Amino acid sequence: MRIAVVGSGISGLSAAWLLSQRHQVTLFEAENRLGGHTHTVDLKLDGKTFPVDTGFLVFNHRTYPELTRLFATLGVETVASEMSFSVRLDQPDLEWAGNSLGTVFGQRANLARPAFWHMLRDILRFNREVVREPARASSMALGDYLKARGYGKPFIEWYLLPMAAAIWSCPAAQMLGFPLSSFVTFCHNHGLLQVTNRPQWRTVKGGGREYVKKLASAIGDIHLGQPVKSLRPRGDKVELVSGSVSGLYDQVVLACHSDQSSDILAHHYPAQSKLLRHIPYQPNRAVLHSDASMLPRRKNLWAAWNYQSGHSKLSERPVAVHYLINRLQPLPTDTPVIVSLNPLQEPDPAMVHGEFHYSHPVFSHQAVGIQRQIAAANGFDGIWLAGAWLG
Repeated sequence: MRIAVVGSGISGLSAAWLLSQRHQVTLFEAENRLGGHTHTVDLKLDGKTFPVDTGFLVFNHRTYPELTRLFATLGVETVASEMSFSVRLDQPDLEWAGNSLGTVFGQRANLARPAFWHMLRDILRFNREVVREPARASSMALGDYLKARGYGKPFIEWYLLPMAAAIWSCPAAQMLGFPLSSFVTFCHNHGLLQVTNRPQWRTVKGGGREYVKKLASAIGDIHLGQPVKSLRPRGDKVELVSGSVSGLYDQVVLACHSDQSSDILAHHYPAQSKLLRHIPYQPNRAVLHSDASMLPRRKNLWAAWNYQSGHSKLSERPVAVHYLINRLQPLPTDTPVIVSLNPLQEPDPAMVHGEFHYSHPVFSHQAVGIQRQIAAANGFDGIWLAGAWLG
């Protein structure tokens, strides 16, 4: 069969790679590079040049078995990484990290702060209770559950929502509407509801572009800088229009963001297009730099993921989180290499190495039902939808 794959993130690349083994596949990518959120750049620092990932960073064998098998099949080398987490608030003046008991109380004032002890007790309580509520979890938003169970503000504003906002790259306040069932499943699978027996995180040696190269080498027909405009039915075929170019295909895989797929389907598939609009995407700005003032003020609290907020009050402001790449990837330098997502303050311009723009899906309780509807109807007229936004 002739198959078109639209989008070259991990979903599109892996689909095109697998389908190429038996079919004639053409891959379309709107950008001038392959990889989507996997974006490795060469950084020149301290007289050395080395690869740094600015998007996709880590995975683990337990939670990502299919990605693990794919890397093994491709011969992609990986090395150990970590997922430590810190929180820095300006109002109140609060810092802590989960690396160890010493970093939990790295700010000594936390020892004499009753609210901090309440937060710790609620963490243990949440980890114990939430996995026992499958019926409640299937029909509630995270915020409704927290309110119904009487969890305290310190737990919500100093721990749970900062962690969740950092994971899903969305405003902390937005996480209150996140489906509880999806949240619990994710946290349980990633070992976030337990102190011991957590999975070992890993990162791709040489950067994520190494797996991108290996996948792309097996795909014969790749079109970069070719955004797809529309799809339309043509008998038992699908006509794909990309700029001034069009072609007929037996099947089409739309492996792009939900809003992008919605635009492509809008003219000839309005019902499907409207459905996809219920899972919107949110833009996030990433800055690659070496300005350590973005990190916790106490160096012993530096973690792999570092959440920052001007105050504990929840806001709809894009999440500010700083990824300390030195902790996540093996770099040949002790100079901090940081990717800051939506920084509260701009890093020192003299220390900025690059700027990138990504988008992440926004999930609501309604989105879970939409995902089920899409999965049930996938393959309509030979058109298949794929991507992380489908869950």
